[in-house]
Amino acid sequence: MTARNKALARRFLEEAQNQRNTQIVDEVVAPDFIGRTAGIRGVAALKDSIAENLRSFPDLRVTIDEQLSDGDTVVSRYTARGTQQGPYHGLEPTGKPVEFTVIAIHRFANGKIAEGWRLVDRLDILEQIGRVGVSL
Repeated sequence: MTARNKALARRFLEEAQNQRNTQIVDEVVAPDFIGRTAGIRGVAALKDSIAENLRSFPDLRVTIDEQLSDGDTVVSRYTARGTQQGPYHGLEPTGKPVEFTVIAIHRFANGKIAEGWRLVDRLDILEQIGRVGVSL
């Protein structure tokens, strides 16, 4: 199951983001999915979250850098690249490019993604789009 789960996690990340295929969510995500970090409940809410990200960064592309699995859990580290062409958490578009790392953890049950956690450094994104400055 570990290899199958890794392949499904990869398909989900690459197809939902790179190919804009929201049907993949129906195929590989459990109907009662829980997104633990974003408070997402269910497939429709997950699709809405993906659509919101793509409105902010319509040219977003992800590259999976590494995947690890243990039992029913898959951890993916990936790089996301895009240009802020739509509002991002209420901030007007800047047209600036971003590149950031995401750690995604997916727990599988009955062959589908049942739970997810996602770690994104939003401060890094805000710095890249010029909405916050950090001086060291």
